[in-house]
Amino acid sequence: MEDGATAMTGAVEPPPRASRGKGRRLHGAIAHKIGTAILSGEYQPGDTLSSEVAFSEALDVSRGAYREAMQVLAAKGLVESRTKAGTRVLPRGRWNLLDPDVLAWAFAGEPDRQLIRSLFELRAIIEPGAARLAAERRTREDLKRMKDALAGMRRHTLGAAAGRAADHEFHEAILAATRNDALVTLTAGIGAAVSWTTVFKQRARALPRNPIPDHARVYDAIAAGDGPAASEAMRTLVNLALDDMQDSELLRDGGGLDRS
Repeated sequence: MEDGATAMTGAVEPPPRASRGKGRRLHGAIAHKIGTAILSGEYQPGDTLSSEVAFSEALDVSRGAYREAMQVLAAKGLVESRTKAGTRVLPRGRWNLLDPDVLAWAFAGEPDRQLIRSLFELRAIIEPGAARLAAERRTREDLKRMKDALAGMRRHTLGAAAGRAADHEFHEAILAATRNDALVTLTAGIGAAVSWTTVFKQRARALPRNPIPDHARVYDAIAAGDGPAASEAMRTLVNLALDDMQDSELLRDGGGLDRS
């Protein structure tokens, strides 16, 4: 990372200063601010950030806190720092878009069509297959976890944070019930994608319909041990969630997901 006191020629300027804090809170706030700027397109892939000194002075933070924030962003594939070359924003293909923090930064502003389309395509590929495996391998404990999550969704509704947390738990429980270690590694990302797209759908207006019965049909098929029915119920759930999203301003103008 560059240590010079002067910003590099052509380097992009820092965002407004981060709120003050200590330790993790401070470097987390810096990472959030810069990460949000990258995901919003304010900083483009290939852009070189201003120098460490320039950024830390502009944000009114220590250089140590700034370095820690850059390490967080580098670990998530957003930036790369090299001696004398400075810190540059990496190509989009390097970003860990399933990282819960990266998704939070993306949805802090207006997420682009490509990201939302990618998330729904991923869900349409992964979740129906996961539901099939869950129906074949679930335990009594898995079913209780799903049933409790479903009860939480009904009690709080998806319009409340507690209801969305229960929705997150429901999808996590299905992935866990697959007993497939590779699928389980996707748990945090899939759960975050479900949560943030649900929040996004409700920004302008309430949900157009109640999606909880769709979740109940998935649960019923898994509880019955019917893999094909569980897969189809989950596929329907994801497609209906996409239909809700299509009504949003973001996807309305011809940007919808092609399911053909």
